[in-house]
Amino acid sequence: MKSSTESLSPTRIKLTIEVPFEEFEPSLDEAYKTIGSQVTVPGFRKGKVPAAVVDQRVGRTVVLDEAINSVLPQWYSQAVQEQDLQPLSQPEIDLTKFSDGEPIEITAELDIRPEIALPDVSGIEVEVPDAEVADSDVDEQIESLRERFATFTEVERPVQDGDSLTIDLAATDKDGKPIDGAEAQGMPYTVGQGEVLDGLDEAVIGLEAGGTATFASQLVGGELKGTDVDVTVTVTDVKERHLPELDDEFAQMASEFDTMDELRTDMVDRVTRGKRMEQANTARDLVLDEIIGQVDVPLPDALVAEELGSRREQVTQQLAFAGMSMEAYLEDEGQTADEFEADLERRVRESIVAQFVLDQVVASGEFGIDDTELSQHIMRRAQQSGQDPNSYVQHIMEHNHVPEMMSEVLRGKALASLVESATVKDASGNELELSRLRADGTIATDEELAAEKAAAEAAQGEAAAGAAAQVADDLADAGEAAADEEPKVD
Repeated sequence: MKSSTESLSPTRIKLTIEVPFEEFEPSLDEAYKTIGSQVTVPGFRKGKVPAAVVDQRVGRTVVLDEAINSVLPQWYSQAVQEQDLQPLSQPEIDLTKFSDGEPIEITAELDIRPEIALPDVSGIEVEVPDAEVADSDVDEQIESLRERFATFTEVERPVQDGDSLTIDLAATDKDGKPIDGAEAQGMPYTVGQGEVLDGLDEAVIGLEAGGTATFASQLVGGELKGTDVDVTVTVTDVKERHLPELDDEFAQMASEFDTMDELRTDMVDRVTRGKRMEQANTARDLVLDEIIGQVDVPLPDALVAEELGSRREQVTQQLAFAGMSMEAYLEDEGQTADEFEADLERRVRESIVAQFVLDQVVASGEFGIDDTELSQHIMRRAQQSGQDPNSYVQHIMEHNHVPEMMSEVLRGKALASLVESATVKDASGNELELSRLRADGTIATDEELAAEKAAAEAAQGEAAAGAAAQVADDLADAGEAAADEEPKVD
């Protein structure tokens, strides 16, 4: 078999496969066996019907069709590998020459991944915000920790700012008619920490348990979002929140530290590491955007159309889940339908180009992946989706999404390598060495980097030694087998 390609466009080719009839004959023999096992001929056991009899019963044309249909996928896959193609679509296959006893010719038109001329990434420079930790950043984290240890006491007094309530809500239109679905019972609510409805805080302050008030507002979700309504709120209980004092006792209760100074020092370190990770994420986005802006990548129209359809469906499902119409969403975003479509297509095209760029970097580099990295990535995806990790893993295994997860890990490594090749500076002009940044936001020292390199080389050495030992064992087994054979005389 031999194959050749003809370029039809920057992203579409015609693949021609030529096969001598002699190479087709084994498949033809298998087809005779398959069909022979399916027909009943007096005097012959099933599967033992001679080819000539099969021809008489079903016709040789049927056998030829069975044989070519069974072997065609194999020839196509082999040709794709020989030509080092990366298909992006199902092929349109045409059996251009197929006569009994004559050479066979097949053509297939398909979209392929284009070759990308990547820019010199070392010439790219991006700027990220400083990883400065303000006192307010640390105070916010400590206050959040403090709120986790708050206690509540039910009180018999009017509602005040900061109280925790249980409330019932019911909305009616301006004619006093109840609005279906615009009600809630037993809803927890904290006064002053973000209103569910405009005017709710003002309505409940001053009420006691069992008190009711009605106020004018607008619905904030669903198909009737923005509709003017009258809302009746009933306070069923009032609880006063008590926050613990920020002292050493609190530090011991809320952490493994003995003093508030130690706890605050740890919080500064945590926030700093978080800021570094934010810098790294921003740098990745900026570097990738710079690369995308410098490359000209033709995209198959069919691929773009398919991805656009998928993205539209995702948006529709998300809006339906949120109880929002497309019209309301566009109004919130300040977009027309045409602007939304144009923005969606732009983001789809950029996403496809980014994937092509990273896949090409993966293909041209040496990026490995181990079970731990894959497992950690799958767990992160499960957390991001809000699903139970076990159910998420089961879904991935059942639908064979593991290769997709592996590709995501490899693309992440490829992007990290691009960022490390670029120049990344913070707003103060300091150059960042993101190759030293670890997943927890810490910075690796020279000694740690040297130790990691040595460990990687040792692991490679062990793998090579294991492979060599296996080869030696195979050779020894082969030698013993040869020694056991009886000598032959020519």
